[in-house]
Amino acid sequence: MATRYWVVSLPVPNSASTLWNKLQEEISKHSFDTPLYRFNIPNLRVGTLDSLLSLSDDLVKSNNFVEGVSHKIRRQIDDLERVSGAVTSSLTVDGVPVDSYLTRFAWDETRYPTMSPLKETVDGIHGQVAKIEDDLKVRVSEYNNIRSQLNTINRKQTGSLAVRDISNLVKPEDIITSENLTTLLAIVPKYSQKDWLSSYETLTNYVVPRSSKKLYEDNEYALYTVTLFSRVADNFRTSAREKGFQIRDFEYSPESHESRKQELEKLIDDQESLRSSLLQWCYTSYGEVFSSWMHFCAVRVFTESILRYGLPPSFLACVLAPSVKSEKKVRSILEGLSDSTNSGYWKTEDDGVGMAGLVAGDADAHPYVSFTINLV
Repeated sequence: MATRYWVVSLPVPNSASTLWNKLQEEISKHSFDTPLYRFNIPNLRVGTLDSLLSLSDDLVKSNNFVEGVSHKIRRQIDDLERVSGAVTSSLTVDGVPVDSYLTRFAWDETRYPTMSPLKETVDGIHGQVAKIEDDLKVRVSEYNNIRSQLNTINRKQTGSLAVRDISNLVKPEDIITSENLTTLLAIVPKYSQKDWLSSYETLTNYVVPRSSKKLYEDNEYALYTVTLFSRVADNFRTSAREKGFQIRDFEYSPESHESRKQELEKLIDDQESLRSSLLQWCYTSYGEVFSSWMHFCAVRVFTESILRYGLPPSFLACVLAPSVKSEKKVRSILEGLSDSTNSGYWKTEDDGVGMAGLVAGDADAHPYVSFTINLV
């Protein structure tokens, strides 16, 4: 599937079918590897020349907006599929692959009546796409909020022992709590464990001998228990800190541990549910935005063709997908069929201004209507 297409229109001197046959013949003869399709645009409501000129000023900006939203949704789909390790499914418009929808475009009269003023059609498309973009922001924000909560929990569970949640590392039997005794949890630098084992019993009075047990070790620290009389716990904390050992505040509670576990499981379920619904919404919305975008392109071709070639509307619109090496040849063919006696004025020349210099923001001007559609 091609991802880059040209939408062009050529002035029709006599017969559109004759020009179409001639274009097919030239492409087949000189650039046979270039796919070529008719881009069927109905007779839209022209209005006044002033209204077309006014509309033309907004078309490029609005087109960039609609195109940007389509790419934004597509990137979101790729990101969501990547999370699950899946490959992005075929993007469609009502079940039709987007490249086929473009190359076999048919105007939707139900959604966009041809007798409506062009500005009304363009404003309608812009409004629909803006609403979808707003909806996307809300849905993505909700999904990212859940992901952020999960990432925070995961960081607490996977960080170093100095900062991470240690509740899942401690079992009930590791903790002794009575009227007189208590168990503290010490974070010992990995390379200071011998020092800890040889000194913890003497950091204060009333430490239970041989009570320290290693529960866990990571790349930087080891987690040890130590049991002592409750009344000397503060003294032990102070002495331990002076020797570089950190005593973590911890109170074992089966209820809170189970509550955290259930919270984590709920967040994981919520994330997957939101990911699945957001993904489904993105696939559907991409089709809606792409369809709107192609109708917008049709309005743009129609408007620019009238402003370029005049009234009544008499032009041939088509879609091409030339390879990079064929572009120059295809441009030459299109220029030859544009029947412009002043085609030289539209060329960009280093040593001459020409009409190309008068086309705002378009450094690739041609003697025919032409713009590019990038699907990705």
